[in-house]
Amino acid sequence: MTQNPALTALSAAGVSVWLDDLSRERLVSGNLQRLIDTRGVVGVTTNPSIFQRAISHGQAYERQIMELAERGADAESAIRTVITDDVRQACDVLRPQWEASAGFDGRVSIEVDPRVADDVEQTVGQAVELWKIVDRPNLFIKIPATSAGMSAITGTVAEGISVNVTLIFSVERHRAVMNAYLAGLEAARRAGKDLTQIHSVASVFVSRIDTEIDQRLEAIGTAAAMALRGRAGIATARLAYAAYQEVFQAGQRYATLSYDGAQVQRPLWASTGVKNPAYPDTMYITELVAARTVSTIPEKTLEALADHGVIRGDSISGTAAEARAVLDDIGAVGVDLDDVVRVLENNGVANFAASWRQLLASYPGPPQPREEHQ
Repeated sequence: MTQNPALTALSAAGVSVWLDDLSRERLVSGNLQRLIDTRGVVGVTTNPSIFQRAISHGQAYERQIMELAERGADAESAIRTVITDDVRQACDVLRPQWEASAGFDGRVSIEVDPRVADDVEQTVGQAVELWKIVDRPNLFIKIPATSAGMSAITGTVAEGISVNVTLIFSVERHRAVMNAYLAGLEAARRAGKDLTQIHSVASVFVSRIDTEIDQRLEAIGTAAAMALRGRAGIATARLAYAAYQEVFQAGQRYATLSYDGAQVQRPLWASTGVKNPAYPDTMYITELVAARTVSTIPEKTLEALADHGVIRGDSISGTAAEARAVLDDIGAVGVDLDDVVRVLENNGVANFAASWRQLLASYPGPPQPREEHQ
């Protein structure tokens, strides 16, 4: 099938296009394969909210869920089985992209239970368990970038497991994530792991940053504040890319690891669907183009990009000073950026945890034995 010119240009500029969605319907209908063939999709990301929508609103899961219930499976194990089956199948669909890219792409992400985001031991334990259950080399385990998550990232990477670090909302936290990954690689090397097989991405949630900061700018209401709306997410991502270059292209710590085949931790732009209809619907894609990055894109945004997106090449390199000035100006008009990060992180984990609870609550459970009437 013919690839779309805009998506081809995006890929040629060094951006890996990953679909920000997965469902059994996509797999069974061939939709995922079609997006690979016509939209340049080379990866998939999932989260508890994505699966909660898929399982709650589709009929593709009913038979399997009822069979699991009839066999006596509890909610936790049943939902885990359903999700890991989808992820395993998606990994198989994307295996050619994984092989062609030497492991950089063709990846499918699955998240640990967000309810244990602040428990290092449980998070690492779940990461190891999911890695074994899915049993595919092109899997990513998603771990939230909470304070506790830093140690969990290090522990998971030390086990030789590839990690997608999710829910990053600031450059400072992104730096901590990169350090956690490097510490994991160092531990993996000491344990004799093959560093060439360990990959990672660091996911910055761009539109969520704008949504929270825009609300605060509008509450301030001055002309200076209003002029800064819609700029924080892109500025944060651009600074994150500059930090990535500093650590992985110029940093001695990574250089030492690279002698043993260590891979860089690529920046990933998440939450790229535009929330404010006043903004261009492709801006989180076209304004964040740079080599060795990943963009996770919902299908609606993917189709908008295919229809009218214009890729002009690298739109990040050389923008760090301007991006820093944007965030400085936002702070200067009265927005507490540290509080923004706390709110976004707490809400992100809480929302995923709520979706997970809804998934568990929707499970019918084993059939109850009938009461016999004498």
